Amino acid sequence: MARASLKKEAGEVASMFDGVARRYDRTNTLMTGGLDRYWRRRTRQLLELKPGEKVLDLAAGTGVSTVELARSGAWAAACDFSTGMLHAGAFRPVPMVAGDAMALPFADDSFDAATISFGLRNVQDTAAGLREMARVVRPGGRLVVCEFSTPTNGAFRALYENVALQAIQVVARGSSNPEAYTYLAESIKSWPDQAALARIIEESGWGRVRWTNLTGGIVALHSAVRPLG
Repeated sequence: MARASLKKEAGEVASMFDGVARRYDRTNTLMTGGLDRYWRRRTRQLLELKPGEKVLDLAAGTGVSTVELARSGAWAAACDFSTGMLHAGAFRPVPMVAGDAMALPFADDSFDAATISFGLRNVQDTAAGLREMARVVRPGGRLVVCEFSTPTNGAFRALYENVALQAIQVVARGSSNPEAYTYLAESIKSWPDQAALARIIEESGWGRVRWTNLTGGIVALHSAVRPLG
C-alpha cells in the first residue's frame, strides 16, 4: 500500500489517497466520532457564502465537503489531485476537477471564496498553495482553512498527542491502507500551530487573518480576505 512521507511529494500523496478513497469518508467519521460533520458545517458558516457566489473547495476528496458548501446556495466546485478520491465521490451532484493545489487549473479571480479542509497540511509547499488560492479568488474574496491544529490546554494537548493520535492508527486498521493513517498522525504532529499558520497565510498574500478554535483546538478555522489593492 502507498504511504506518503513528510516530504509530501505530490505523486506519493495522491497515490496514498487513491488507495484509501473507497472507505475514506466512513473512516473519517469513525475516527472523529462524527465531529467531521460539525467541522464542515462551521467552515461553511464562516465563509458566509451567498446564493450565486462561486466557491472553490480545494483538496475536496470525494466532495462531501463540497456538498456541504453548496447548501448555502453558492456554486461550489470540488478540486483534488487524487483522481481516486474524485471517482469515489462521482455520484455527488457537484462539479469535480482534477488539479494540483500548487498549479490550479483556473483563471485569475475566478471565485468569490475558497476553502481547503484538512488538505493544506498535505500540500508540498504550503505558501505556494495559499498563493494559488489568492490568485484564483477575486480581490475582496474570502478564504477559510480548516485544519488540525494545536489544543490550547496543556493537559488536553498531552492527552491528544499521546493517546488520540495513536488511537487513529488503531481505528484505521480496518481501512484499505492503514499506513496512510500513520502518515496522518505524523503530519498532524509536525504541522504549525495556530499563530504560525496565521503568519504563513498572511505572508502568502492574504489579509485580515484570524482563527477560531474548534473542539479545544484540535481543529482551527483560519479565515482571511484577499486585499483589494
